[in-house]
Amino acid sequence: MGDILSKYDIFGAFWVTIQLSVLSAIGALVLGTIVAILRVSPVRILRLLGTSYVNVFRNTPLTLLMVFSILGLSFILGINLSQDLSRNAYLWAVVVLSVYHAAFVCEALRSGVNTVPAGQAEAARAIGLTFGQSLREVLLPQAFRGAVAPLGSVLIALIKNTTVAAVILGTSEAAGLLAKITENEGASLPTFFLFALGFVILTLPFGILFTHLSQRLAVKR
Repeated sequence: MGDILSKYDIFGAFWVTIQLSVLSAIGALVLGTIVAILRVSPVRILRLLGTSYVNVFRNTPLTLLMVFSILGLSFILGINLSQDLSRNAYLWAVVVLSVYHAAFVCEALRSGVNTVPAGQAEAARAIGLTFGQSLREVLLPQAFRGAVAPLGSVLIALIKNTTVAAVILGTSEAAGLLAKITENEGASLPTFFLFALGFVILTLPFGILFTHLSQRLAVKR
């Protein structure tokens, strides 16, 4: 185990995983919020757009999206996010993780919106608030509070799904490095448990934190 730690940059690979997780979580939260607004919009075409987005990305394998981003968008169509190949792959990994998990963020927020009593939305309209004002002042604040637990589950899933980025990132990410170590050094239970422990350390605190927040921020009825 000591030889493996000295020969391979395991901590650097996990640092890449952390960066992917943070940037993708921000992107997914922003995009997912926008899609959730479309889903609850009073305009039918906007609702259809939001629903289509969720149905398409939630039912498309993440690995397929990763491969398509490089082979389809980058190599065939020439849509590059950076001239550096490794940087381009990294940025596409962030985009794909954000776009994919935004569909799940949207559904988590929509479930939070559904916890808000219909009377509050009606009261907001009765006092003259527009749809945008109702969202900003009434619906979304309570929706985020009600969706803390499912949002936590989405974040944990996103962290684990960064392993799929190894398809295009190679050995710079934790799962890709594990595959390289296994190929070069042979399968080893201690190595596997080391990487598994790394992901537990990354995800377990978030599970505890979001469980606590969901109880603390629960909307009193």
